[in-house]
Amino acid sequence: MNRLRSEGDGLPHATRVKEGSSGLVLALVSMACVGGLVVVALTIACLRHHTQQLASGKLGLGPEGGPETHFDYQELCRQHMAAKTSFSRQEAVGVGAGGRRGTDTSRVSSVSSQFSDGPQHSPSSHSSTPSWSEEPAQSNMDISTGHMILAYMEDHLKNKDRLLKEWEALCSYQAEPSAATVAQNDHSLVKLKAESNSTKEDYINASTIIDHDPRLPAYIATQGPLAHTIADFWQMVWENGCTVIVMMANLVEDGETQCVRYWPDEGSSLYHIYEVNLVSEHIWCKDFLVRSFYLKNVQTQETQTLTMARVK
Repeated sequence: MNRLRSEGDGLPHATRVKEGSSGLVLALVSMACVGGLVVVALTIACLRHHTQQLASGKLGLGPEGGPETHFDYQELCRQHMAAKTSFSRQEAVGVGAGGRRGTDTSRVSSVSSQFSDGPQHSPSSHSSTPSWSEEPAQSNMDISTGHMILAYMEDHLKNKDRLLKEWEALCSYQAEPSAATVAQNDHSLVKLKAESNSTKEDYINASTIIDHDPRLPAYIATQGPLAHTIADFWQMVWENGCTVIVMMANLVEDGETQCVRYWPDEGSSLYHIYEVNLVSEHIWCKDFLVRSFYLKNVQTQETQTLTMARVK
């Protein structure tokens, strides 16, 4: 018995494992896998962020970009524009081979290379590269004004004889006798309502003056009324809703009558359908006089107030 027992002692013995131990091992393995995945994801994210920072720094897109980075970005833009220009030139020459279009394209390319700011290179893909402007163009022009100017210039390019027609129309204007040398342009001419005018005409020697928006005139420049145009003057004031009149000229200068008195010295005066009432008169200084009026349309019974400042 003792011998058999001693021989059996060298054989492996089965060990009973507790039931809770296997679950613990699986949990630890799972946690290790999740932790590994998190570490890998963080590493990839850090590498990607670092790569983006390097690319941004190289292109000079951030505030830390220096002159070298800006130069690299400019060189990249030059190469891109050169590739686009080369492709468009080949396409144009291919379409107009043997015709006038190919000749015009080569002529434009030659002119572009002659007026380039950069050094002259040998014929290559960079020969048509436009010069790079180191300083961006500065402009304080309002965008709506720019659009109107552009449309005006495009219209003149389409209508070659427009300037000549405008000049002929300008010469054909017949101004009032007191200002035969002054006329207006069509785009700034003030027109009256003919149905409200005593002579059924829409003409008055006056032009609009813009401030910043061409669509909204801010001022009207006109000459002093004559005896037969006072009603036209007050009609213009009424229809345009003017609230301030600035009189720069005197009634008589150097012995010549410049205009007539178109306002009442006291009380009221009626000019066609417009009744002008003097409310007050103040002298601010020896060369500056201010009068207050209210203007009434006797047909509609509507009124409006206005101020006249006269510089003596």
